[in-house]
Amino acid sequence: MPTSDKHDTESGRHAPRGDDHGRRADSGGTRKPVKRSAAWAMRCAAGQLEELLGRTPESVSAIKPTEDGWEAYVEVLELERIPETTSVLASYRVTLSARGELLAYEQTRRYTRGQIDRRH
Repeated sequence: MPTSDKHDTESGRHAPRGDDHGRRADSGGTRKPVKRSAAWAMRCAAGQLEELLGRTPESVSAIKPTEDGWEAYVEVLELERIPETTSVLASYRVTLSARGELLAYEQTRRYTRGQIDRRH
């Protein structure tokens, strides 16, 4: 059974569809942008990156609004190893439009799960 656009939006799997997505009518009938939450943007980033890579994201380590949408850093398991602390993860920078559409992504870092960043 196909899923509805509302379900897709709530799960973050895909950006909402339709001519007026990202806009809402005010009492005067004009359209104004809908302010989306960081949680919504996180779900959009993780869901769309999973669709492209075929791997389930482990977490979203950062999210911030930009002038044109959102930027997120998504952590993805690249290579599972035993012990688990030697598994390889990658961090991806994901750029989303204000509508939640994935515009770009790039791998910014690869590291082992047990690795700790040192502060300089």
